[in-house]
Order: sequence, then C-alpha cells, then structure tokens
Amino acid sequence: MMIKVDDLTSSEVISLIGEHLHGMTLHSPPESIHALGLEELRKPEITFWTVWDGEQLMGCGALKELDRQHGEIKSMRTASSHLRKGVAQAMLEHIIKEAKCRDYKKLSLETGSMEAFLPARKLYEKYGFDYCPPFGDYTNDPNSAFMTKEL
Repeated sequence: MMIKVDDLTSSEVISLIGEHLHGMTLHSPPESIHALGLEELRKPEITFWTVWDGEQLMGCGALKELDRQHGEIKSMRTASSHLRKGVAQAMLEHIIKEAKCRDYKKLSLETGSMEAFLPARKLYEKYGFDYCPPFGDYTNDPNSAFMTKEL
C-alpha cells in the first residue's frame, strides 16, 4: 500500500468520492450528512490522501485543520473492492502520525451513529478515540457520533 497526497482530479478519486457521498445518503438524512464534496476537499485547510496498490485506488482520507492545535479527520473511505484489507487502519495511522507532526494537541471526527457506521466507530475506539460533545461548527444530532483523541 502506498499513501500519497492527492489533488482529487483523477477519475478513480472522483468516483470514490461520489461513492462516499452516495453511501452517506443511504444511511443518513440530508441534514445529518457532513461529508465533503470535491471542491470542499480542495480547500487549503484540508490535506487529502489516497491509498494505492499499484494502479488500484484502495481508499482515501483527509485531515482538516480546525485551528493550530486541533485537526479533524474527514472523508475516510475504503473502496468497495478493498474492504477488510487494512486500508482504513493504514489511513488512520497515517493521519494520526501527520497530526502529531503538525503538533496538534487533539484530533476529532464526526461519523454516523447508525449501525452502518459501527465498524468505523470500532476502528476509532481501537485507536483511542473517545466519544465527546460536538466540536467546531457541529451541533447535537442524534444521527452523529463525535469522537476525539488527545495527542
């Protein structure tokens, strides 16, 4: 697996982000979808990475700077054909390492509270993320789970 910074222009990446956004609509009401589209992911406060196996796109993830000490994990997604191969774990480890290199004191995320998001929540729990109140611009939402990790 190779992880690299990505500019979100390849057809594979565009397709994976489309799959990610579509997946959110299957499990969350519109007002509870906090996934970012291509243009939002290109903002300067966001670093976007992709995971590759040769020419095959395996997954993606992003880190958004909320402030100089706090980052947010965004757009974690494993391509359907690469589930259960350790892609999400590799991306999460990469993001945590990068957040530490940036001297962030805290790393947070929002994910769904429904059953479909249980594997993601379990992964985050395994890496020491604890449930927390909404952070940043988020508000209380029964369809969201908020998690954070002190670095």
